[in-house]
Formats: sequence, C-alpha cells, structure tokens
Amino acid sequence: MGFITFIIVLSVLVFVHELGHFTVARLLGVKVYVFSIGFGKKLITKHYKGTDWTFSLIPLGGYVKMKGQEDLNPALANNDPDSYLTKTPFQRILILLAGPFANFLLAFVVYIMIGLLGNNALSPTIGKVIENSPASTAGLKANDEIVKINNMEIKTWDDLSDIIKNSNGSLTFFIKREGRLISRTLYPKVSDSVNMFKEKIKKKMIGIAPAPKLVKIHYSPLESISFAYDKTLEASKMIFLGVQKLIQGIVPHSEIGGVISIGTVISDASASSFVALLTITALISVNLGVLNLLPIPALDGGHIMFNLYEMITGLKPSEKMLINLTIGGWVILLGLMSLGLYNDINRLLG
Repeated sequence: MGFITFIIVLSVLVFVHELGHFTVARLLGVKVYVFSIGFGKKLITKHYKGTDWTFSLIPLGGYVKMKGQEDLNPALANNDPDSYLTKTPFQRILILLAGPFANFLLAFVVYIMIGLLGNNALSPTIGKVIENSPASTAGLKANDEIVKINNMEIKTWDDLSDIIKNSNGSLTFFIKREGRLISRTLYPKVSDSVNMFKEKIKKKMIGIAPAPKLVKIHYSPLESISFAYDKTLEASKMIFLGVQKLIQGIVPHSEIGGVISIGTVISDASASSFVALLTITALISVNLGVLNLLPIPALDGGHIMFNLYEMITGLKPSEKMLINLTIGGWVILLGLMSLGLYNDINRLLG
C-alpha cells in the first residue's frame, strides 16, 4: 500500500508541474507533442487535441515535449509560428517558470486543506525546565501549559518559540497549572544553541523544552489562507537554505536522499494520518519547485538562464554551448540521483 501511495503522490506532483508548463505553452500558442508522466517505454497513450497524453514505464518524473524544443539536437529545431523557439525569451521564461509555480501553488492549496482539516503541532506544554535558566528562576515547571504571553494567545510551541526569539525586554507568561491560571515574568537570555543544520548560533532562550504532546489546530477559511501562505513561504526558504548549506559543505553529502527516502517518508506519513500525508505532499511539492529553479542546464532554472542571457545580450547561446551545457547538466543530475540512491542503500544496510 505504501508503494502505491508513493506512486500516486509522485505522479500527482509531476502531473501538476508539467501541467503548468503545458498550460502556459498552449496559452502562448506553442504546440505540445507529448505530455508524459514517467520516462521510457510508453505504456498508455491517449491522443487528444494534438497532444499524446502518456503514462510511461519509469514513474520517476515526467516531461512535456514542445515543438521546436530540441536541447540535445538543435539541428532539428523548428521555427514555425507554433514553435517554442519562435517565442520571445520572456515568453519562454514564462513557460519555464510555470512548472515550479504550479508546484508552489499546489503546496499552497494543500496547506489550505491542512488548515481546514486541522494542523497537528507541538503543544505549548513544558516537558523540561533547565536548571539555573530564566524559566527555572521564574518558577516555571514541567507540565505547565502556556496559554498566553503578554497579550498574545499561544496555541502551539512554534508560537511560543517565535515570541521568545523576537522578544525585547521582559515577558509575562500566563500558565495553566493543575487547573489554575497563574502568571510569571521572566527575561529571555541570549545563549549558545544549534540550528537545524547543526551550526552553532546565538539566540534568545528561557531554558525550556517541549513535552511530546500534539494539538490539532483548526483554522477558519480566511485563517487557512494566511496559514498556507506562511507555510509555503517557510518551506521554500528552508529548502533554498538547505541547498545553499549543501553547496557550502555545511550539510554533508551523506544527508542527500533519493527515491527510496522519498518513498519511505511518504509511506510512513500515509500510515500515520491523512493530514500527515498532505503535509509531506506539500513539502515535496515545494521541494520540486525549488530544485527545478536551480541554474542547472537540464532543469527549468538552467533554461531560464539561457533565455536571460539572450534577453540581456540579444544573442542566442551557440548550438555547441547548449549541447555541452545540457549534457553537463544531465551528468550533474544523474550524479546527484546516484548519490541519493547510494545514501539510501547505506541507510538501509546500516
């Protein structure tokens, strides 16, 4: 069942991505020969309005084949009015951006669904108080539930963390303890910590850790839109930063995961709950959008760079340059995929 869920989720993400390219290409008058979910041998094909809609053997991606788009053999390029090549660089960039944008939009919609169904989050309940910390000095205890800080209502542990991190001066905590509401005032202290990339940082803390307790937060339709925007933006920033840290060598290459890791995460989420599956789907969709914007020639981001070059200089890259860079891009992609698969196998064997 987990494998089937993985294939369905991946196919939906790829379909949405390619539908973005397809829709804008057709709106700009570009003929699309093939819309394929998967690569390799075609298993099912339906011809509709000039396009072959196809399911292929290897369900690990997809593509739309547009008239005139011949990256590895520019000699076959077509310059008819309905060709990709006859569009302006700006129009081509719009077609290229449409795929990643569709993935961001899908994540946004999925997060709205999560907000309406109820988002699982860590409860603002204290699990541990560190000795000699501001929290300990103020008299906070394990199992205290923080309901308000100053005049701000606290629903999740993230709410609590954000207020402490951005605080200036004292904070008044309103705490539910054994059925009673009490207040305590304390001063956050800048202390040593580590971020999600295991880098040493300084941040304001009060010396508490969360209890392993979840709460389900339901949002109104309007609140869900705001929640979805924040979560999509947060996920995008996190993935962009992760890629940056990987390039800088701060995140080790052993952390790169492949198709097995993705499948495992989706399978585990589906076994947990529908909301967990939606959360992972949204995160992977954002991941797909971000990674396709990287300036690697075989990806949308690489083609965008080619078109920006043409916009700025008024010159198209030479055929030799296009072929060499595209081949180089595929080498990089295949290398990353192989590394991810190698790491996955190592984790399984370990």
